[in-house]
Amino acid sequence: MRWRGMDGQFSDFLVIGGGMAGLACADELARNGASVVVLDKGRGPGGRMAARRVEISDATVSFDHGAQYFTARDPAFRETVAAWEAAGVAARWPAAGEDAWVGVPGMNAPIRTMAQALDVRWSVRAERLVRDGAHWRVEAGEQSFTATRVLVAVPAEQAAVLLAEPAPDLAALAAGVESAPCWAVMAGFDAPLPLADTFRSATGPVSWAARNSAKPGRASAEAWVIHASPQRSRELVDHPKDEVAQILLADFFAATGTAPVAPAHLDAHRWLYALPAALAGEGARYDAARGIGIAGDWLHSPRVEGAFLSGRALARQAAIGAGQ
Repeated sequence: MRWRGMDGQFSDFLVIGGGMAGLACADELARNGASVVVLDKGRGPGGRMAARRVEISDATVSFDHGAQYFTARDPAFRETVAAWEAAGVAARWPAAGEDAWVGVPGMNAPIRTMAQALDVRWSVRAERLVRDGAHWRVEAGEQSFTATRVLVAVPAEQAAVLLAEPAPDLAALAAGVESAPCWAVMAGFDAPLPLADTFRSATGPVSWAARNSAKPGRASAEAWVIHASPQRSRELVDHPKDEVAQILLADFFAATGTAPVAPAHLDAHRWLYALPAALAGEGARYDAARGIGIAGDWLHSPRVEGAFLSGRALARQAAIGAGQ
């Protein structure tokens, strides 16, 4: 069970996607003795648990611009979160709820911890998946990776494209999922805003805002993350990010009834596949005959915990299919 790049060596499992679902899947397989390689198009760990560090007034400030927190309700995930807490990479955040947790010092800390124990190839975009005899070959630019079994753990829209030719049935399942976009604004200020640490709204253009600097382990500089509602995000989905940042900052001040303040830092990030309409009851799906499977929060529930449980479920299905 060996990894193959361009040197003719093989691995047993190849996981496409280094987010929570993919890493949970790879971790479960690796802990049970399998040889696993993970491919991810990103430059490093994070995905939707990303954290962005910027310099503001000679200070380094971190923004959790993706998932704001996560919950731990399933026993298996609670056990994992407890291990993260013991390792100092996760902590409770009561401001978001009694069962709210965050990564420390950024939301991506648990992802980084998981990735460190695995063979992850960052900045590798899987462009084509081809059945090559008894194996699968992933073409990624000038690179090629081959494995006996391939497990795809990416957003539904991306999975539908990648699997259209090699596994049309799985592609059709993914194509039936629609994800809502989300614009996230990162705003830094020279002084604290007169607001509570979190803001939620079921109506209006801003669905969530949080004082990122109030989370455990963060720097003290005033830093806010603002998430637009799905409707507002769709309205602005193709607008330039600088324009979106200004619009949503104005929305935020209006929604909270706060007098506008000029930010010391302002940026925006568009998450195209932020909130999938999950296929309840699926969890994960694996075809043992072909040695291919899929996982993701869109197959379980649109939460960090859902992604973890889906990835672990796929690993266990794949291990049984491989006779391990």
